[in-house]
Amino acid sequence: MILRAFRHVVAVSAVLIALTGPAHAAPKPGAHALDDVRILSADNMEGRGVGTPGGAKARAYIVKRFGEIGLRPQGQAFERPFTFKPRFGREVAGVNLVARIEGTSSSDKVLVVSAHYDHLGVRKGQVYNGADDNASGIAGLLAVAEAFRARPPRHTVLIVAFDAEESGLRGAKAFVADPPVPLASMGLNVNFDMISKNAKGELYVSGAGPQPYLKPVLEGVAKAAPVKLRLGHDTDAQGKENNWTAQSDQGAFAEKGVPWVYFGVEDHPEYHQPTDDFATVPQDFFKRSVATVVTATRALDDDLDGISRAAGR
Repeated sequence: MILRAFRHVVAVSAVLIALTGPAHAAPKPGAHALDDVRILSADNMEGRGVGTPGGAKARAYIVKRFGEIGLRPQGQAFERPFTFKPRFGREVAGVNLVARIEGTSSSDKVLVVSAHYDHLGVRKGQVYNGADDNASGIAGLLAVAEAFRARPPRHTVLIVAFDAEESGLRGAKAFVADPPVPLASMGLNVNFDMISKNAKGELYVSGAGPQPYLKPVLEGVAKAAPVKLRLGHDTDAQGKENNWTAQSDQGAFAEKGVPWVYFGVEDHPEYHQPTDDFATVPQDFFKRSVATVVTATRALDDDLDGISRAAGR
């Protein structure tokens, strides 16, 4: 356990150096995270509503970043279109983005790392920019992709940007209904949704409550994390509203029996408000949050075979 904690300290320190190091240093994982949030939450993205020009513009930006990182698509193209019909209204077209990074081991287990890029769009003339929800999660996703491109993962990793999360996890549900790899091969879903903003400097990681085999890895990461990484929000002990299991895209994986981990902050005054702008993001906390999720995802990749065995997969 001491050795594991030391590894996590070294890993977190390396990511922090990458995020805060000298300007002349080569770009490192997470170096573009602030720019990713700023660009995705700009007014010209029009709130990134599903099926809107703003959503398409955000998607084009993410595809561009995939190319800059050197990612390859899972299949013929990054785009995986889907449709859904809301309770009221016409059928809506959404598009998930899926990239693949090959692992170095012979394991057949796949790690799915995800975040949603859509938000609420424009309502009554006001743009809901969604800097924290969820431009921040996409920035974390891209930082993880950069880290795994710089040093390949042990297991094959799918980097997935979901659409239509705000419409009821529609993109994630479409993904697990028609998966690009067999569901049985998915050892774990790691999902990021709102990782940039908390007055107490706290980031939560959910999943260890209902899946106790995850606890040793997550506690090891928490001991060395540069933010206050707290485990919780994954049972009904404090009321169903405090159980986040189904409150973001990891819920679609949980329904299919795929193990999951979710990183996010508690609700804040800007949540689902037009004030969720880049200017309200505490940059130091966000950088440390990105460093934390990068290190945590690496640790989960390292232990994925053990996690899969413990989960009976």
